[in-house]
Amino acid sequence: MPGTTPPASALPEPADGDVVEVRRSSRRRRTVTAYRELGRTVVLIPAAFSPAEEQRWVEQMVAKLRTREERRKRSLGGDAELLARARALSAAHLDGLAEPASVRWVDNQHRRWGSCTPADRTIRLSSRLRSMPEYVVDYVLVHELVHLLEPGHDERFWALVAQYPRAERARGFLEGVELASTAGAAGADPLPDVDA
Repeated sequence: MPGTTPPASALPEPADGDVVEVRRSSRRRRTVTAYRELGRTVVLIPAAFSPAEEQRWVEQMVAKLRTREERRKRSLGGDAELLARARALSAAHLDGLAEPASVRWVDNQHRRWGSCTPADRTIRLSSRLRSMPEYVVDYVLVHELVHLLEPGHDERFWALVAQYPRAERARGFLEGVELASTAGAAGADPLPDVDA
């Protein structure tokens, strides 16, 4: 059938555990794109690519995605950097009133982006956020920082969160991630496209 896309091929799982799905498109002529979707790497290639071209481009695009992820992880740093980032956000958007005792990354939050315990002033962020844009991480930090001032989600709480200028955009991003994960499978790991 003209204009139809041949079925996607799934490559064998690489040694590092990354699942790669290749999708061929008869409309795609030269461009190659890669992104994360529902816990796997998706590479979009022209249908006319030979198996050798496919393999070369898949390897190249997977490497680009990994480099981007590593760069993002380094820029967000560990727990000490996360605490410093939270304090800077509090100073910038909450007049320094939210003072966390600790802020750390955790691997056991699969349904929440972050959590806060006002009693001991601790904040935990899901490590799933490490692959997301920094403004989204900052929004979640601000959200949790506001819980140090307002435990509930009342009108005052949302007014304080709104002092972060990209709050609405970040909330929309997270809603899109949640929608994608509930529509498909658990473990969505979205990243912006990486084009060749």
